[in-house]
Amino acid sequence: MTSLPPIDQSMLPADIRRGSDDDRQRYTVALGFERTLIHELAKTMAETAKPHGEGESKDAATSMYLDMLPERLADSVTQNGGLGLARNLYESMKASGQ
Repeated sequence: MTSLPPIDQSMLPADIRRGSDDDRQRYTVALGFERTLIHELAKTMAETAKPHGEGESKDAATSMYLDMLPERLADSVTQNGGLGLARNLYESMKASGQ
């Protein structure tokens, strides 16, 4: 799993910002999982956009862009607060004492 890019602390939920170190650590783990999920989904989508059949163009620039897309998309979404899945994961981890 790759590490999280720098997260703007103002994008974290207020209760997490004011919470304990354990709260921030739980939320960071949940956000990391969310980022990994976004990356894998975007990677699958980018693969479907690549030319695979005969006669389809294999432009190097397009291929490079499609290779970079999943990582950049996952980082961008994560740096801007995520999709909301991290919050649900965080709540589940906190409730179970993990």
